[in-house]
Amino acid sequence: MKTVEHKDQAIIESIIRECDICFIGVVTPEMTPYVLPMNFGYKDGVIYLHSAPTGRVISALENNPSICVSFSNHRELAFQNQEVACSYRMKSSSVVAFGKVAFVDDMAEKRKALDIIMDQYSDLDFSYSDPAVRNVKIWRVEVEEISCKEFGAPHDKYKQQ
Repeated sequence: MKTVEHKDQAIIESIIRECDICFIGVVTPEMTPYVLPMNFGYKDGVIYLHSAPTGRVISALENNPSICVSFSNHRELAFQNQEVACSYRMKSSSVVAFGKVAFVDDMAEKRKALDIIMDQYSDLDFSYSDPAVRNVKIWRVEVEEISCKEFGAPHDKYKQQ
């Protein structure tokens, strides 16, 4: 089994679409790494996230808006020889994206972002009350750098890569 890097945007976006959570990594003002699982939406090279308006992660982002967002899907334990521990591998695909968080304050833009987030999980149309929209923090992350890898790919699936 091997690790294959994918550059095709369609493959990258299909992996993101198959995920139900992402993990975000930030650095606190005390220079401590801080990682959280979050719901998300993705559209046109932008990741949308939402949270409470205050808290540890918001303080971290106000100090340093840089963020790492990680997605992973299709986790499956595989092995080449059941009795050889070194032959075990987790088969999966992952996408790692970097960018900077910009908080969205405009009510109409917040509603669009919430629709994009909900599109990740449902085909339904939703409405949002003004108090709910005012009380949610919307994060907009334009992807500046992205990588995608498939782990545990069979050798014969990707010859000469």
